Amino acid sequence: MHSAASVALRAASRRAVARSGSIAAAPKSIRYVNNCRSLSTTRAVAAPAPRDRTREIVAQALSSIGSKREGQQYLKLFTSVSSQKFAVIKVGGAILTDYLDELCRSLLFLYELGLYPVIVHGAGPQLNRLLEEAGIEPQFEEGIRVTDAKTLGVARRLFLEENYRLTDRLDELGVATRSLSGVFKADYLDKDKWQYVGKITKVNKEVIERTIEAGYIPIMTSMAESEDGRLLNVNADVAAAELARALEPLKMVYLSEKGGLFDGDGEKISHINLDEEFDHLMSQPWCRYGTRLKIREIKELLDTLPRSSSVAIIHPSDLQKELFTDSGAGTLIRRGDKIQKVTSVSEFEDLDKIKATLVRDREGLDAEATVERFIDFLKENPFTAYFDDAMQCLAVVIPASETRPMATLATLNITKAGWLSNVAENVFAAIKKDNPSLVWTVSEDDENLTWFFEKANGSFNHNGSVLFYYGCDLNSEALAPIYKDFVSHGRAMMGDSNLESRLRRAAQAASQSLNRTQSGR
Repeated sequence: MHSAASVALRAASRRAVARSGSIAAAPKSIRYVNNCRSLSTTRAVAAPAPRDRTREIVAQALSSIGSKREGQQYLKLFTSVSSQKFAVIKVGGAILTDYLDELCRSLLFLYELGLYPVIVHGAGPQLNRLLEEAGIEPQFEEGIRVTDAKTLGVARRLFLEENYRLTDRLDELGVATRSLSGVFKADYLDKDKWQYVGKITKVNKEVIERTIEAGYIPIMTSMAESEDGRLLNVNADVAAAELARALEPLKMVYLSEKGGLFDGDGEKISHINLDEEFDHLMSQPWCRYGTRLKIREIKELLDTLPRSSSVAIIHPSDLQKELFTDSGAGTLIRRGDKIQKVTSVSEFEDLDKIKATLVRDREGLDAEATVERFIDFLKENPFTAYFDDAMQCLAVVIPASETRPMATLATLNITKAGWLSNVAENVFAAIKKDNPSLVWTVSEDDENLTWFFEKANGSFNHNGSVLFYYGCDLNSEALAPIYKDFVSHGRAMMGDSNLESRLRRAAQAASQSLNRTQSGR
């Protein structure tokens, strides 16, 4: 379905910067990590890990969570930007209590890759427990903790203890960290209503940048300081969002013990394309309370960040999978792209652009002529084309008919940037919404075969090609004749409707003609 070149990369996300290369290309970033560690004063970091050990960690870890191609792509993406623009990770208090080891192992993995996330944490559940043990009932007004002087004192000591527990555990693993204070400047949010609660007015990102440049992962609490030096309490989610606005990272990660957002059926929502889905989500009866507030807050955040940024809500043990695989692990939220649909060639505003999109990254001496014939086919037959405004992804679906028992995906062309920006997910979601069942074929050598397996309910492999399907089962009357045709003719079973099959036949014919011409000389 894709050429190898057309799908080499994806941005996160599921998010555009091209990222290619191999694990063997990693030493550049690894050398940077090892050099930086010599600046650390922590005991575990004083002796940097041998390069061979680091390579082994990289290779084993990436291969265990996804395909080699996926790991290479995302590593290239994340190391293509300045370190402080990689990721901001918000760690909730419950994570520090129940999942500290999982969190620290994930951060070790990133550190070994030369990636330095900016960490901000809270300690809400622990604070509630300590206050209750002290006979103080936690007070909330409009969802915000009322923080009097006594509560603030308890919170300050607790935050420092939790911060130390996190940095000490990372130190034991060999991760160089630096606890930062004074990063957030704030005014009183409303002193009469919430007392010592702050509204962040400034983020000192220079101290964060210097910390990362020196080879340390910056870790901070959500406490802020007023201009007169008074300590103020700030919700950790709010602090993380302000960090993201200041740093404009590729990824904003909220670690959650639930591992994501869930719909009305209790199913985890894999990804949300806000441009396409926000209004629909807000109208759903299950989208209430915390879920509704979280989606709205994330939309407000992403509206202020570059379109390449994304937000992930994941379990701490799934951090690597979310960052380094196409399928991800939790809920990925992006601004996304509006997906357009047309059902006739005359509806394309720029037909030349469509033709150029179909030709790009296609191998073959007769590709342009083959695409012209494919367009002629579409003029005479029903179809639906799905694409984004930038034409990073274009899909054409042929509907079911008397001679075609199931809808078929005739072509799917994605740029490197489109794959990285998750537009493929958005297009496929639009296709699935319109087509309850679908069949398509892919070469077994396709780099993104894993992605297609995830989209399908089942598959058949035969003579170097794979037939995928969803919305039916093995005993389906609609699937039986398609399977029989596939075994007999392979990808050519779809005839003129399959652009890849057309291009392959045209390339073979052109090659044979050229060989005959050369041998006749």
